[in-house]
Amino acid sequence: FGRQLFGLKSGTTLFSKNTPLWYLFPSSCLCSSSLQSPKMSMKRKVLLMGRSGSGKTSMRSIIFANYIARDTMRLGATIDVEHSHVRFLGNLVLNLWDCGGQEAFMENYFSSQKDYIFRNVEVLIYVFDIESRETMQRDIQYYSSCLEAIVQNSKDAKIFCLIHKMDLVPEDQRDTVFKQRETELKQISQNLKIHCFRTSIWDETLYKAWSSIVYSLIPNVKVLESHLLKFCQICEADEVVLFERATFLVISHSTQKLHKDVHRFEKISNIIKQFKLSCSKSQAQFQSMEVRNSHFAAFIEGFTYNTYVMVIMSDPSIESAATMINIGVARTHFEKIIQQNTPGGW
Repeated sequence: FGRQLFGLKSGTTLFSKNTPLWYLFPSSCLCSSSLQSPKMSMKRKVLLMGRSGSGKTSMRSIIFANYIARDTMRLGATIDVEHSHVRFLGNLVLNLWDCGGQEAFMENYFSSQKDYIFRNVEVLIYVFDIESRETMQRDIQYYSSCLEAIVQNSKDAKIFCLIHKMDLVPEDQRDTVFKQRETELKQISQNLKIHCFRTSIWDETLYKAWSSIVYSLIPNVKVLESHLLKFCQICEADEVVLFERATFLVISHSTQKLHKDVHRFEKISNIIKQFKLSCSKSQAQFQSMEVRNSHFAAFIEGFTYNTYVMVIMSDPSIESAATMINIGVARTHFEKIIQQNTPGGW
């Protein structure tokens, strides 16, 4: 590619000037037999189901429509099925079906509309309201019917169960309550593989769950991860994290130095998303951020057309300018790979 990554570290370079970028990012990492035409739009059907009042529309509005938690109080109940197409990472389109949870609608989904609702599903998300103990049995019946319909119509679909409104459970009981509910759901699901998350619109757990859901839909994500790893090593960074530009969901990351807070990425997603919304209300546009103290420096920058990158550095001998140069050169590299090898770009 004719470019090198340089960085200043007390008068030295991170890599020799003679080290070409094709060596740092070998061509074997740049292609895959499963890569598709850049003109092809990839639609992924995502079913969002659960009883009325479980919080499905609220979480969708926070993640994809830039609502803040308190504003979801004014949202009404979903009537029948509400369709939305969310463009995510270029030409990856989430065809999101938000299914109303009133009993009359739920019964129709499993009878006259079964083929229509459950055909060609990539992901089923079932939301359980942790408060609804009195209607839990009914919820379990509907969930079991969903599993049966998915097996019949979309046997390869990924299944996610969100145990929602966990903020209403006393903090010291949340782990126990969640594990108990997760165990129950896995027993009901029998041989099907399910992924359970505890969620609340009031904290980072919502971003954790939805980042995992979206991650499961990204094609060739291992290719992306291999390049992030090399970029992290080149920068001598503690961590590099890639966020989707509109939602600020975590797409991928590479970690060279372990950190004790396992929820740090989702916390940052939540904080930066709120800050971006505050900027918008002030007629300003968020572009970049640098946070620094005596222990580390964090750089958040627009990266490719559809992403932001965060680079965490703890080595005080590496100048900020060196990190910014490396981000700039990597931006060109990642954009070129993405344009050549993926449909629409990450």
